[in-house]
Amino acid sequence: MGFLVGMGWWGMAVLGYLLGSLPFGLWLVRATRGVDIRRYGSGNIGTTNVLRVAGPRVAALVLLADAAKGWLPVVLARAAGLGEPAAVLAGVAAMAGHSWSIWLGGKGGKGVATGLGVLLGLDPRVALAAFGVWIGVVALSRYSSLGSMSAAASVPLWMTLWHAPAAHLVFGVAAALVVLVRHRANIRRLLRGEELPITLKIDPRRE
Repeated sequence: MGFLVGMGWWGMAVLGYLLGSLPFGLWLVRATRGVDIRRYGSGNIGTTNVLRVAGPRVAALVLLADAAKGWLPVVLARAAGLGEPAAVLAGVAAMAGHSWSIWLGGKGGKGVATGLGVLLGLDPRVALAAFGVWIGVVALSRYSSLGSMSAAASVPLWMTLWHAPAAHLVFGVAAALVVLVRHRANIRRLLRGEELPITLKIDPRRE
């Protein structure tokens, strides 16, 4: 515990970034299917593309791992007694690490699952509400990207409704912006009617 306290805010942010950088989608698909997930489907390392290429079991593992690397920095910052602003900073850093990973040359995923993990650490009510938005939008549209953007945009609204601390609201706004920026290509494909539905299945052996 003393080691965590000694790290301070910026040390915790560095730890959050390093944890967030771990590309579990790439590693788990490579370990279980022997392929590079970036070569198939949308090319993304996140849960939805893993679902298309490697199936629901591997996708579930990726979802849990990506969420855990957002949740853990928040928990560690709190355990160190650094306060909610430090917990938020560590969570934002984890999202940044996932989106711009040092393991992938500054590239990465969209930050949705990692952001969900951060929310679970900060306020489980908001995490569950946002996840409910994702489920509803995806059920209606069949587009995970649209569900992710809708869920992210709803986070500041849920936080305002439940009078979240100012530090949490800062995270909600920052996370929503990161998710929307990381979905720029998806927005263009949605507008052109070319977005891949979540139900699409891809067999790497046939490509």
